[in-house]
Amino acid sequence: MTFKPSEHIQRILGSLPTKPGCYIMKDDKGTIIYVGKAKRLRNRVRSYFNSSAESSPKTLRLREAVRDIEIIITETEVQALITEETLIKQHKPFYNIDLKDDKHYPYIKINWQDAFPKIETTRRVVKDGSRYFGPYAAMWAVQNTLRTLRRAFPYLTCDRVINGKDERACLFYDIKLCNAPCIGAVSQDEYRAMISELMDVLSGKSEGVVKRMTAEMNAAADALQFEKAAQLRDQLRAIEFITQRHKAVNPAMTDHDVIAIARDKNDAAVQILFIRNGKLVGSDVRMLGNAEGEPDSEVLSQFITQFYSEAAQIPNELILPNEVEEARIIEQWLRDKRSGSKVSISVPKRGNKRDLVKMAEENATEALRMIREQWEADTHKQEEALGELQAALSLPRPPNRIECFDISTTQGTAIVASRVVFVQGAPRKSEYRRFNIRTVAHAGPDDYQSMREALTRRFSRWKNAQDEPALATPDGKDHDETWRLLPDLLMIDGGKGQLGIAVEVLQEFELMERVPVVSLAKQFEELYLPGDSQPLILNRRSPALYLVQRVRDEAHRFAITSHRQQRTKAGMVSQLEKIPGIGPHKRKALLKHFGNSIDAIRAASVSDLTAVKGISEAIALAIKEGL
Repeated sequence: MTFKPSEHIQRILGSLPTKPGCYIMKDDKGTIIYVGKAKRLRNRVRSYFNSSAESSPKTLRLREAVRDIEIIITETEVQALITEETLIKQHKPFYNIDLKDDKHYPYIKINWQDAFPKIETTRRVVKDGSRYFGPYAAMWAVQNTLRTLRRAFPYLTCDRVINGKDERACLFYDIKLCNAPCIGAVSQDEYRAMISELMDVLSGKSEGVVKRMTAEMNAAADALQFEKAAQLRDQLRAIEFITQRHKAVNPAMTDHDVIAIARDKNDAAVQILFIRNGKLVGSDVRMLGNAEGEPDSEVLSQFITQFYSEAAQIPNELILPNEVEEARIIEQWLRDKRSGSKVSISVPKRGNKRDLVKMAEENATEALRMIREQWEADTHKQEEALGELQAALSLPRPPNRIECFDISTTQGTAIVASRVVFVQGAPRKSEYRRFNIRTVAHAGPDDYQSMREALTRRFSRWKNAQDEPALATPDGKDHDETWRLLPDLLMIDGGKGQLGIAVEVLQEFELMERVPVVSLAKQFEELYLPGDSQPLILNRRSPALYLVQRVRDEAHRFAITSHRQQRTKAGMVSQLEKIPGIGPHKRKALLKHFGNSIDAIRAASVSDLTAVKGISEAIALAIKEGL
């Protein structure tokens, strides 16, 4: 059925201007749920409500929720981008792509505007004349870097007013962790020159510093000034320790960020490689939420505007895996943030830059895998997700055991139901089961009756397990345990219809009071509960929804795997039954005789084939010709 917006929305769509600007979508409570920008507001906003939006589940959910649309007209597309970025940061709309872990990453801050610059750590980048280096993955990495650098560049850490006239220096001067400008041991120019070299090392430009120190060390050794030579040697080792993590990439590359993306269902991980002066000086990975249904180009575009809105350094080139929409507009925006210096966006097809993109893609994929595995192993997060799900569904206890059923079918053939089990928020694959659907196999596709059969067989086994004594396997485990236990939550992949079938089966087995049941509709990720006509929509950023999606996706994956195996077997059947004279009985006899192997039948001689009951020489010859 074609979606028809309300009269209010239709009036807005009919009066939209063709100018650039931002559009702000609100729900029935007046809450901003989406902010976007457009080169032509009329074309972009109307696209949400025409047939081109039908393929995006996220857009379908969004337009169902929209009750009002406001617009902000801007003079240029760059202004529209800036306005969009500001509004997203301010309102954090529900449906916008979300840069997760939106904490401020640590930087090294050098107060270059001061006469005697000090060095500190910070999580905020402010335009105050200071120089910033980073971001670093964690504060401990910053502290380790500074601890090492201080051995090579003994900078100030005290709060003294430096005039060079103090009578005594502090203890740090005695242990060679400060060069004591407070007592005039070094001048202001000498101190600033040292800090300048420290910044060169942080920027990946350590060659000149190393060359100078090496020459001084050799000269000191030649002059028999061994203590000074040893001090310079230790400083060189400290610099080497910092720079050894700076992998050489390409001497021709100066100031570049390489960005790549990895996707897995609703999650996206973006990896950035920071290249400075031909060396890989650092990297960072960020998770993006709410990226479902969005093309890579849009995800990258949203990431760039969010990440670089507060970045301390804007490179002169962004190297991407594929084109992004409005690349020229983003370039202009980045150029303005870089005080007018040119910034370009490139998508290499070959060569060294393409190799770097591939490396970033591999890192992004690995990071996404590790983050998922860490989530699965994180008991606290699983408990949080189970607690949220219990509260959202008003369950009597946390759903420590979840069973989810899914149906996989193609044109009514090889219908398979899958059951997956999650215990304490983690998959228990030893209890996964498949049901080859029999009752509707020849009656055309019927997901409802297929679900009925699967659930009936599951709870029939539960009932039988209660009536019969437990049978132990050789390892001493209860062989019926997977059927004997009832789920704390029964989840059905489907909408209201499938939920109704599940309720009927539970009522038949008198389990409605003991087994909570819910269905998850694919299109809008809506949860339907018995007796409630309105679906429950979990927060898009909640651990509970993430758990529900993981359970559903695992059930779907398991059903698809079973379905492929069934189709393979069906393929063998169809090959045999196309041969004249072969019906269901002869086909079954042949497969049984040759171990269900079509290759064995194909390789058999005429005499081998006629050894099968019902196969005459004429039919055997037809088999040889047909296969």
